[in-house]
Amino acid sequence: LESFYARQLRLSPHVLGHSKAHVGRVVAELVRAAKAQGLQPGPLALSLRGDFVRVGSAYEQHKVRSPDCFDILVPLRLPAHLEPRPRSADGLGPRGAFLCGLRARAGRPRRCRPFAEGFCVELRGRSHLSSGLVLRWFQGHLQRCLGAVRYRLQERCRVSLSACPGRPPTLHIVPCSDYVCCHISMAVRLIPAIPLGDALYLTALPPEGPQGPPAPEALWGLNASRQEQRLLSWLKEQAPASSCHLKCLQILKGLRDLRGQGLEEPFCSQWGRVLSSYVLKTALFSLLLRGPLEAWDERFLVERLEDLVLYLRDCLRKQVLMHFFLGNASLPEAVALPRFLKEAAPVNLLAAFDGPTLDLAAFQLINTWIQAPHLIRMYSSPRYLRPVPAP
Repeated sequence: LESFYARQLRLSPHVLGHSKAHVGRVVAELVRAAKAQGLQPGPLALSLRGDFVRVGSAYEQHKVRSPDCFDILVPLRLPAHLEPRPRSADGLGPRGAFLCGLRARAGRPRRCRPFAEGFCVELRGRSHLSSGLVLRWFQGHLQRCLGAVRYRLQERCRVSLSACPGRPPTLHIVPCSDYVCCHISMAVRLIPAIPLGDALYLTALPPEGPQGPPAPEALWGLNASRQEQRLLSWLKEQAPASSCHLKCLQILKGLRDLRGQGLEEPFCSQWGRVLSSYVLKTALFSLLLRGPLEAWDERFLVERLEDLVLYLRDCLRKQVLMHFFLGNASLPEAVALPRFLKEAAPVNLLAAFDGPTLDLAAFQLINTWIQAPHLIRMYSSPRYLRPVPAP
């Protein structure tokens, strides 16, 4: 396991630091250009707030293999006279989906109508902000700004923007050979986000999720990445200096990926969705707070990794792994949560999968752990070391 981690999973802090710094500079240029283009958006349009939020494994110290993929939230600004009013979309989509109504400040509902015609959809007789319409506007707005950014950055790197329907646009960065020491092409997923306050955001649901009629474009997902980062920071302070909890998560991601190379469709794609990185991280959070944190010292790596595998196996058999923040009232007081999260309905992250799929995943997970040395030897040859795909 140590050799597997060191050779295939561990990222060089030097390379990761350079990659994050380069991504930050390029994204800052693009956001600045996009904000400048929309400085006078008028009362009927969206605009960029002017900042961006770094989220995901690259910024939480548990990314594996290569620092070539990044996630960035780009907060949007609604017209000054409007404020978002999120509510649960019970029965209209997957558990944990939200609708975003709009409320006119100072009792001026007439001013909402022109904006609603461009960015809202009707659902059950009420107007809701459309994630699909917002996403399409965001893609077009960034594309129009790309020319200015490309000119400014031409000595540092080549940049381009790609987009697929229903997905956030991806910024591709190819550094110039004489500008940075780490010549890695990077893909940065730019995710438009509606701020709710308390470091919470609404983001568009991915197209893989079930789409509830009649208006799937009205559905949003709740992004609590900043709360996850705060929890990880608190755990780092409480755990031993040599804690292995993030290393356990990285190794389990690596073993999951190795096992996936030997599976056949249709279960192969289900395997990656059932044991997504978010599911693995949620299981780790739950296990860490059971304590004691002293037990996560580096010398107990194998024992803690086995505990994590067995905990996940039990969750898969019971078909229940609850979202760590939505409706969780048992979090430590040191991790302050906004009222909106505490009062939200609990969400089972495994509810979208049927029993046979979860049973098979539980079996393969235990089999992966038992056969880990064999899998590492088998799939660690150059012919199996595939490049990590773009996000």
